[in-house]
Amino acid sequence: QLRLVESGGGLVQAGGSLRISCAADGRTLTMSAVGWIRRTPGKERQLVAAISRRDDETTYYRDSVKGRFTISRDTDKNTVDLQMNSLKLEDTAVYYCAVDQSLHNLIVLNIADTYWGQGTQVTVSS
Repeated sequence: QLRLVESGGGLVQAGGSLRISCAADGRTLTMSAVGWIRRTPGKERQLVAAISRRDDETTYYRDSVKGRFTISRDTDKNTVDLQMNSLKLEDTAVYYCAVDQSLHNLIVLNIADTYWGQGTQVTVSS
């Protein structure tokens, strides 16, 4: 059974940076697509960034975070990190790590068989 644990969230001023990390226990992440999905009350969940299997390493970013966020994989630590720079108020959300066999599934939010972490809160203040 795969268990995902997010860490690194917190409070940051607009324009600042945070790095959040998704650690996996129970299975290697190298042969899975991994994404970060965020949720804000009253809004639909959004796929922020995702990375495909290690033998491909295709990345996806939603338009609003391109150039600001970077997703990366650390195979030694079995983690996937999201470096978030130039944070904006609208980036405030709970960020969830999501693991699926398919990058496409994450992009279209076909997440019926997706593994989820418990989420980490990111709050950007003015």
